[in-house]
Amino acid sequence: MAVQQSSSPLKFIIAGALVVAVIVWLAVSAGTQAKSYYVTIAELQQMGPKAYTRHLRVAGNVKPGTIERVGTNATFTLVELDKTIRVDYRGAEPPPDTFKDDAQALAIGTYGRDGVFHATQLQAKCASKYAPAKPGTAPTGNTAPMTTTASTAR
Repeated sequence: MAVQQSSSPLKFIIAGALVVAVIVWLAVSAGTQAKSYYVTIAELQQMGPKAYTRHLRVAGNVKPGTIERVGTNATFTLVELDKTIRVDYRGAEPPPDTFKDDAQALAIGTYGRDGVFHATQLQAKCASKYAPAKPGTAPTGNTAPMTTTASTAR
C-alpha cells in the first residue's frame, strides 16, 4: 500500500519568501559596508559627529617632512589649501613607492574622535612625474630621436 504525501503550496511560498528576504538582507548590508564618501579636508572637519560613523575618502598633498614609517604602517599629514589633517595608515601592504613628500595621496578609512584620520588603504601619485619642465632646463630621460628599422624578408 503506497502512502501518498500531499505537498502544500504554502510551504514552498514560505521557503521562497525566506530565501528572497535573506538575499535582500545580504545585499543591503554589503552595500552599506562598501559605501564610502569622498570629502575634502575642510568638509571632513565641518561634518561634526556624523564624520565618526562613516567610511570616508580624503585627498590632499603629503606635507613635506611629516612621513613617519614603521613597517607597513605610516603616519603623515595631508594638506589641502590651508587645511591639514593627520593620517594614521595601518594597512596590510606598505605605502606605495610613489608615496613621498608633496605627493598627492588618497586615504580611505574612518575619522576618529582623536582628530586623526585612520586609513586602511592608501593611494598616491608621484609628486613630480607629470610636472612640466622648468624653463631653461634640459629635458631628462631618453631624448634620443626614434629610429625605425625595417626588416626585409627574403
